[in-house]
Amino acid sequence: MALLPFKAWHVAPRIAAGALILNSGLDKRDPDPETAAALHGMAATAYPPVRSVDPQSFVGSLSKGEVALGAALLTPLVPTGVAAAALTAFSAGLLGLYARVPGMREEGSVKPTQQGLTVAKDVWLLGIGAGLLTDVLLRRRAERADD
Repeated sequence: MALLPFKAWHVAPRIAAGALILNSGLDKRDPDPETAAALHGMAATAYPPVRSVDPQSFVGSLSKGEVALGAALLTPLVPTGVAAAALTAFSAGLLGLYARVPGMREEGSVKPTQQGLTVAKDVWLLGIGAGLLTDVLLRRRAERADD
């Protein structure tokens, strides 16, 4: 039985992703109305149910979610599988913005526009989440095979 719920190599990617996401969440606390409207508008374009949520409330919830995810990634006692699943889902949502919001990609291409580059680069978060999750699932599979 392991003393900690993660492997040593999990530390660096968890810190990198966790620190960035935590900072992003903290930066979104109490946004000005223009920023809230812009973030809400982009999210509502990609995910139409968001339209029914007040922009300030949406950004407040987004901020709290990012702070919680960042903290989970940075907290060693949170198992990697839990943190990785949350990171994978969060980053898939970010890439959904990239895929669905007009102007993020060059016409007929997956290549980002200058505007889309800020979201497209978040593919590395998906890579970290998927890599960590894959490691945890393969390790569990191997442990079951040994039983």
